[in-house]
Amino acid sequence: MELPKFILGDNTDQPNAIYVIHTEFPRFIINLEDDDVEWFEEFDDHDQREIEAEAENLIQAATDFYDREISRYDE
Repeated sequence: MELPKFILGDNTDQPNAIYVIHTEFPRFIINLEDDDVEWFEEFDDHDQREIEAEAENLIQAATDFYDREISRYDE
């Protein structure tokens, strides 16, 4: 099965939280309510530096995905 790069998620136990799941390396989930990020990967020192440099772009891409998806509901 080929997964999409981003998936939206929610949970009724946390009604204000909106999650975006990034399914490609480096996999992570971000709660857009508070921008809390949980990485599903373990990083070595080399990866850690690379991830820190790319994290802002990945988080912006997740936010852009959410904005795009929500705008499609309004159409």
